Amino acid sequence: MNADEKELRTKMLKGWRFLYQRGFIEGFGHISGRLPGADTFLLTRHSLGLKASSSDLLTVDLDGHKLAGRGDIPGEYPIHSEIFRARPDVCSIIHYHGMHATAFSTSELKYRPIHIMGTLFADGVPIYPDPRLVQNKQRGELLATTIGSHRAALLQAHGVVVTGGSVEEAVTAAFFIEENAHRAYIACSMGKPVWIEDSLARDAMGELLKSRGPFRRVWAMVEGETQ
Repeated sequence: MNADEKELRTKMLKGWRFLYQRGFIEGFGHISGRLPGADTFLLTRHSLGLKASSSDLLTVDLDGHKLAGRGDIPGEYPIHSEIFRARPDVCSIIHYHGMHATAFSTSELKYRPIHIMGTLFADGVPIYPDPRLVQNKQRGELLATTIGSHRAALLQAHGVVVTGGSVEEAVTAAFFIEENAHRAYIACSMGKPVWIEDSLARDAMGELLKSRGPFRRVWAMVEGETQ
């Protein structure tokens, strides 16, 4: 195992524990990381709990074959393989069943930024229009087409998929897509929600991406909580 793979494994396990401890995963979900310079990726095994180790990260190819690791491949591995295949810029993917974010796939409200950190999704969060599990190549391809160049997508009546150019980016996206949705839920309960205007949200997103501040801050939380 080279140094890059060892570092990737360490970051994936830290991200997994952080999201699990905060109730994002809750027994359902998986995280992947693209192995540098290869058409393979690491993927958390099926039914993984909080107490995860490096051997619980499976090495998988883009056709869904397990090459190494302990345990079974999650049935929805095509989420990862097909997005990796379609998006060379993506190095990490997280799928989970976020309560508040998923609610936007089952209501008439469009997912929009209502908080500054929610502007990371100012270019839109498309909805994959099928609640069934993404268990085959065809559904994975449709999901990859749905997400397009966006950072995230909602799976109708199912869950969330977020992407990142690194594990740190993907974990940050998972954290803030749910937090923004939660804030929107609170605002809706108080009356008419006041969304951030589209052009202003895009400007704010540009500033956040330039500074990289949100990614550094969330990862500092990860490091602090998973020592």
